[in-house]
Amino acid sequence: MTIGSVEPVTSVVPVSTHGSRFPKWVRSFGVQIIAALIIGLGLGLLAKYTGSTEANPNGLGATLKIIGSSYVSLLQAAVVPLIFTAVVSSIANLRAVSNAAKLAWNTLLWFAITALIAVLIGIGLGVLVRPGAGTGIADNAEYTGKTGDWWAFLTGLFPKNFLGLGANTSVVDGIASTTVSFNVLQILVIAIVVGIAALKVGKAAEPFLNLNASALAVIQKVLWWIIRIAPLGTIGLIGNAVAVYGWDTMGSLGKFAATIYVGLILVLFVVYPVLIKSHGLSVRQYYSGVWPAVQLGFVSRSSIGTLPLTQRVTERSMGVPRGYASFAVPLGATTKMDGCAAIYPAVAAIFVAQFFGIQLDLTQYLLIVLVSVLGSAATAGTTGAVVMLTLTLSTLGLPLAGVGLLLAIDPLIDMGRTAVNVAGQALVPTIVAKRQGILEETLYNAPRTSQPFTDDVAEPAPSELSETRV
Repeated sequence: MTIGSVEPVTSVVPVSTHGSRFPKWVRSFGVQIIAALIIGLGLGLLAKYTGSTEANPNGLGATLKIIGSSYVSLLQAAVVPLIFTAVVSSIANLRAVSNAAKLAWNTLLWFAITALIAVLIGIGLGVLVRPGAGTGIADNAEYTGKTGDWWAFLTGLFPKNFLGLGANTSVVDGIASTTVSFNVLQILVIAIVVGIAALKVGKAAEPFLNLNASALAVIQKVLWWIIRIAPLGTIGLIGNAVAVYGWDTMGSLGKFAATIYVGLILVLFVVYPVLIKSHGLSVRQYYSGVWPAVQLGFVSRSSIGTLPLTQRVTERSMGVPRGYASFAVPLGATTKMDGCAAIYPAVAAIFVAQFFGIQLDLTQYLLIVLVSVLGSAATAGTTGAVVMLTLTLSTLGLPLAGVGLLLAIDPLIDMGRTAVNVAGQALVPTIVAKRQGILEETLYNAPRTSQPFTDDVAEPAPSELSETRV
């Protein structure tokens, strides 16, 4: 046994499907998600047209909201231990990889390359479509939330405590309430430092790394249980979104939302296929493999919450060796944001400039590119891309009040952004593994089962057996 690894169990416990009342296609995770989307849409419309509002939801609206928020809470509850144990374990796994430094460098390089392509598409669409021109929206929206700047981002990298824990106290009507939150980026920094330190310590760290690997296995098992009920969470999330925002929410911001989705579609269905095809891989196999994670990312609006499923499909469907995937995918879930940190801030910054009648010059467009490629880690652990957007606007010197104009439709746009994020987080490890000659193409080209929840212990991934050959 190597340090930090868990010996795979060679015996396989088959899952019997004899006597099942439902055909195979009904048991498919993808089919269940699509069915949940349709049901959620119908229930959301029913709630909205029976008088449910965000401030005063009726019984159906309140039920949908509780189901959706409870599911997201379950995902968020596992984020902190998952990030810490996954990153520490991934660093421990890389010690047995002879070209670990090269893999890490190539991963970061391709993160930057795909982000650059995405932000250029965003800028091109913003200039061509001009979503902020002639909107007719009254300038009465003020943004009072958190603003971003480079200095705050850099100082935020340094943890104030081991857990990356922060507290915020607010006073309403003389009553003080304190909310506790975790800075995922700081947790990532802590995990990286601890993982590297454990490798430097050597043999004395073996018990710690073994304990960490066991903890990761337990956390992932809990997360599989949570992800298996994703169809139920989907009904609540989509139903609540429709009940609260409805079809007419897009309103005069429809042009902006459409521009964002055109950019997301171009990246997901044009750029990614071109990159896959240029590396000699099947585009169809890529989509069929990554689609379960893309669907979950769309409805959950959380790259981190989707991380376990993204890593699973990257290993078992894409054929990326586990030793490398366990490093690249968690890193991508916190820093690889083609939707939130590339397309969205580019189009949104141009929208704000056009709305307020501000002419952008070449230098400001170059700043958009720089902020988008280098600042994507600022979105780690946040819902949506508000921090990234305020960082971009403050860097360009644009009015932060413009953020308030976009908040109403942010949840609807965030679904598409997160789906693209997740697809990219599986794409880059696949490309890098192919370029380095470690991709298991037999597994990549294998028929898909549409069931990504096969138990780790009962059926070890084929890539796990080839880690030492990386």
